[in-house]
Amino acid sequence: MRIALGVSYLGAAYTGWQSQPHGQTVQDQLEHALARFADVPAITTLCAGRTDAGVHGLNQVVHFETPVQRPLQSWVRGVNRYLPPDIAVQWARVVPADFHARNSARARRYAYVLLESPVRPSVEAGRVGWVFRPLHEAPMQEAARHLIGTHDFSAFRAAQCQARSPVKTLRRLDIRRRGAYWRFDFEADAFLHHMIRNLMGCLIAVGQGLRPPDWVAEVRDSRSRERAAPTFAPDGLYFLGPLYDAALGLPERSPAFDWLPL
Repeated sequence: MRIALGVSYLGAAYTGWQSQPHGQTVQDQLEHALARFADVPAITTLCAGRTDAGVHGLNQVVHFETPVQRPLQSWVRGVNRYLPPDIAVQWARVVPADFHARNSARARRYAYVLLESPVRPSVEAGRVGWVFRPLHEAPMQEAARHLIGTHDFSAFRAAQCQARSPVKTLRRLDIRRRGAYWRFDFEADAFLHHMIRNLMGCLIAVGQGLRPPDWVAEVRDSRSRERAAPTFAPDGLYFLGPLYDAALGLPERSPAFDWLPL
């Protein structure tokens, strides 16, 4: 039987999603909890999108195989019993044998939450990015228009990126503000390693008046990482989760969506 889970987590305490020998990753914590709940030696999961150290997940989707028969709600409450408080399974569904959390996804969504303030974050530390210089929306909106569509995003990928192709289709990049907080929403068929954090660095440079909006197009067309702004902090980055064919009936959001600012 193949089961899919929706998982939410704060990434501050972990060195990313993907399993590592030291065990301090979200995947390691989840697989340990699954094995304890199912009373089996091990359960291996595959996720919709790997997140970096410090990056959060609101509706990460994983799938795994198991012969263990339990009510679906037990896979939620039972597994959560063995998870740390900053990781929680939100839902469980039985999925077809050919479902794949990563390969079946039609799109992936991220949000970046940014605090603009002369004073650094306190209660929201680790959960928002931070800039102390004022940002201007209109130039960032203009710069964002240069990024929408199908492009070679080599200038915005990390050196260690393992994606086969740098060509991705960015379908949506929305920017809005409420009070001191900004929210940037990204939707694409897939993302490169550090792509959003590198895009954020460039958008912020434009918003602060350090670069003109057309500079983003020049960076994009150069395909050179050296031309772009430095990689921005992971703190305010949230993986909102993947989108699948509606016929699968998988939830596209978790209650944490209502907590996320804006």
